[in-house]
Amino acid sequence: MNAKDSLGRRGEQIAVEYLERAGLRILDRNWRCAEGEIDIVAAERQVLVICEVKTRSSAQYGSPFEAITRGKRARLRRLAVRWLVAHGLLFDEVRIDVIGLVRDESGHYEIEHVRGVG
Repeated sequence: MNAKDSLGRRGEQIAVEYLERAGLRILDRNWRCAEGEIDIVAAERQVLVICEVKTRSSAQYGSPFEAITRGKRARLRRLAVRWLVAHGLLFDEVRIDVIGLVRDESGHYEIEHVRGVG
């Protein structure tokens, strides 16, 4: 596994732990279909939360949130519908969240969670 993939996996694990501490139930991780992948699928009461995780080794090349384009948000909405159909579940609401992580020089991660991006 290359350094970028390792960083991404570590970021996703930190994001899962963060979400669980915040009271969300993790339903799925790295779910794939023909249209793409959802990093984390969670539930917050009756809300399905589709969570995109972006991890950076530094802020040198910008914020992790800069990678979340309009097209990416639209794809995440389509993937949410695919996940719901594949699992036969119903929720009152579907929300797209982004968790951005930036690793500092000491190896600690700064976490920012933005709810309802799309």
